[in-house]
Amino acid sequence: MREGVYGWCSVIDCDWRPRSFLIEIHNRLNEEDYIKTLLHEMQHILQHIRGDLRDKRGIRCWKGIDCSGLDYEEMPWEQEAHSMESILYQHYLLDKSLKTL
Repeated sequence: MREGVYGWCSVIDCDWRPRSFLIEIHNRLNEEDYIKTLLHEMQHILQHIRGDLRDKRGIRCWKGIDCSGLDYEEMPWEQEAHSMESILYQHYLLDKSLKTL
């Protein structure tokens, strides 16, 4: 595992209106952690598409505010992604259980 994290999301094309992304996920996760990590990284894609999360000249901004000095736990895009991964995972489990009925 690189840097002690399970996954990464990178913008491939441009910072202004990104539409091409790369998600990398650690390949030795159990199914639950893999799915949660995928959902977390997909939330970052949504943040980029909405324009909430942007890189401007090497500075990470959230809704136009420079957040480059924040610790990982304080980064608003990470807080949102952590919150949403649990919500989305519960939706995934519900959908999965309904399909088996």
